[in-house]
Amino acid sequence: MFLHHPKLPARLNTPPQRGPPINNRRAARTDHRLAVSPPLPPSLGHAGDHRQATIMGKHGKCSHDAEACYPPGAVPGGGGMYPYMMESPQMRWAFIRKVYVIVTLQLLLTVAVAAAVNLVGAVSGFFRSRTPAALIAFIGIIIAPIIVMIPMICLRKRHPINLVLLTLFTICMSLAVGVGCLFAKGIIILEAATITLVVVAGLTAYTFWAAKKGYDFEFLGPFLVAACLILMVFALVRMLFPMGRTGTMVYGCIAALVFSGFIIYDTDNLIKRYSYDEYVAAAIELYLDIINLFQAILSVLESIDG
Repeated sequence: MFLHHPKLPARLNTPPQRGPPINNRRAARTDHRLAVSPPLPPSLGHAGDHRQATIMGKHGKCSHDAEACYPPGAVPGGGGMYPYMMESPQMRWAFIRKVYVIVTLQLLLTVAVAAAVNLVGAVSGFFRSRTPAALIAFIGIIIAPIIVMIPMICLRKRHPINLVLLTLFTICMSLAVGVGCLFAKGIIILEAATITLVVVAGLTAYTFWAAKKGYDFEFLGPFLVAACLILMVFALVRMLFPMGRTGTMVYGCIAALVFSGFIIYDTDNLIKRYSYDEYVAAAIELYLDIINLFQAILSVLESIDG
């Protein structure tokens, strides 16, 4: 139960003063003012009570010292990664580092596989041949990540099978990225990768700064899901009714904005909400955000290049 208006004691619990009675009315009024507890300022009367009520709600009964209610290693106030952080910053930072190491390894594997698809003559020639076998292989590469993702999500907390499935999923996605880059110029791919790197670094730094200042991006979730549905419908319409360079550019710009929002949203969840055994789920989310952002930027640059 949140107490917004605490009941203050009428008088201080102090022993009575010995001495001659006070006959002066002004002195009596002064003594009465000193005996009454001063009201809390509005900021402390609401924010302080909300903070203590939150602590009591999560940790049971609490002593008058609110700092004693925090778990060991937690940093109250603005000393943590975000205001009123109720966990150890060291443990959260260790979890974040683990996730980013996994994402970095995924991206390096993606670069290696995509480069092999594009630079090995036999592989690139096979996919460029447009034969029925190449078409079947292309469809298999598109479907494979979806097939692998289902057991990976179900077993994401079971070590080490979760890492095995994560590696297999990354290889499937890397093949899809490599095939998608087959018909793009090398300089365009490099430009798209550079822009993606800068955007991801900037959005990540902004999200960490915003979390430190007390901002929260959980509200973006429903809007981003709706935007993804719109993108899916847009992609289906483009397949049935080709829109040319303009349609591709518009689609790429919208997709880039949507997945930029997903990077902010998933980074905010990484800082505040993912449990410590959800490192695979957190890595998948960020990896897919980065890959989809890269593909959206690549489509925009290809449309501009003509």
